[in-house]
Amino acid sequence: MGRNIQTRYNASSAAPTDPTKLLAQQRLRRPVSPHLTIYKPQVTWYLSGLHRITGIILSGPLYLFATAYLAAPLFGWHLESASLAAAFAGLPAAAQIGLKSFFALPFTYHCMNGLRHLTWDTGRGINNKMVIKTGWTVVGLSVASALYLAFL
Repeated sequence: MGRNIQTRYNASSAAPTDPTKLLAQQRLRRPVSPHLTIYKPQVTWYLSGLHRITGIILSGPLYLFATAYLAAPLFGWHLESASLAAAFAGLPAAAQIGLKSFFALPFTYHCMNGLRHLTWDTGRGINNKMVIKTGWTVVGLSVASALYLAFL
């Protein structure tokens, strides 16, 4: 058993007594990967990041509202559908359109891009040409449907 133990020798000539200093010195000598700086930005990058951001934009207020809705009876808040609809109807038209647009654009984009991802899960449309084509299609459809929902 004792003969099969692997040992790693210290790569530095002057071995520091603290192992964390040795690790820090070794990390400084490692090559740095160019990461994203060597690649040309593509529509798929932006759409992937936007898909994640829209998920956060939609889920954050949903969790806040759901928590407030559950706590409303304890605090005497009126978050029923009728009171929310009446409060929304009392807003100026520009505020209504702005508020609906704020939620409609992330919602429609996230839904359309989610369908695109589900299509990819079936193995269809995963070549460069189709990925770019469906990406711009998702952008166009989501903007058009968001405008429709905002002015509805």
